[in-house]
Amino acid sequence: MSTPALKTGHIGLNVTDLRRSIEFYGKLFQFDVLAQQLDGDRAFALLGDSASLQVALWEQSSGTFATGLPGLHHLSFEVADISAVRQAEATLKELGVEFAYDGVVPHGEGASSGGIFFTDPDGVRLEIYAPVGAEGAAAPVKGAPTCGFF
Repeated sequence: MSTPALKTGHIGLNVTDLRRSIEFYGKLFQFDVLAQQLDGDRAFALLGDSASLQVALWEQSSGTFATGLPGLHHLSFEVADISAVRQAEATLKELGVEFAYDGVVPHGEGASSGGIFFTDPDGVRLEIYAPVGAEGAAAPVKGAPTCGFF
């Protein structure tokens, strides 16, 4: 029996402020709001484009993302090229986001793939990267993958 080919569907995130997260993810990825319920005990928003749902936001939590507990480490989004990474970086700077590292960095020493590493408004660790284009940039951490958020 062979292993089935898997493809990630949409990402579902618990958020503390639905409107703020709709603005953040909508502006960053230019997502449309496909459906939403902003009030009540079942507040949610479905974001994506005409072809597919990409991110589902659920206002069902308080506090911030717990990086010290088992579970999700980070979410990674691949874009076509380093110029798309730099466009995302500019948008994030407009949004006032703090980055884990300065500028576009490779995934590790000598890697050609690389990107930017940051958190969303609820502290979820995120990465936007391109498969090539980070050649020659210095890795911020020696001997470990940059996506470790060290």
